[in-house]
Amino acid sequence: MENEEMKKETVEMDELKKEEKTAKKKVGKKQEELEKALAEAEESKRKWYAVTAEYENYRRRTQNQAAQRYAEGRNDVVSALFPIGDNLERAMASCADENTKKGLEMVLSAFKKVLEGEGVEEIDPLGKPFDAAESEAIMAMPAADGEEAGIVKQVYVKGYKKGEKVLRYAQVIVTN
Repeated sequence: MENEEMKKETVEMDELKKEEKTAKKKVGKKQEELEKALAEAEESKRKWYAVTAEYENYRRRTQNQAAQRYAEGRNDVVSALFPIGDNLERAMASCADENTKKGLEMVLSAFKKVLEGEGVEEIDPLGKPFDAAESEAIMAMPAADGEEAGIVKQVYVKGYKKGEKVLRYAQVIVTN
């Protein structure tokens, strides 16, 4: 009897050990699953941060591009007005009637106010050394006695710029 009880206890102990091993395997498996889930969550979090940052960069970039295109469009419209100003100045220079001349001066003044409102300023290179960044030399003429070479002698067509951006280069005659 004692032998049978010992066998039963041994069998029970073996069963308990098997159950313990099974439980440990299950716990180990669950631990692995948990670690895998945590790693996946961390990876998803990292990807989410990257996508969010990428979207913010995209949003800023498109916002800047839209603002730049808008500014360029305004500059194009203003540039289309330059020949009108040139023609007004020519008409004023050749006008003999004082009342007509006053009227042209008023229109020209309004034109210059519009340009000023847009932040556009005239490029005035007359009497200064030639600067290819603001002017385009269309002709060269010999320098008179005592004059330096490379000086803008006459402005043929006015130039305009907005900030540092040249909207139309001044066409000038330069001494050589």
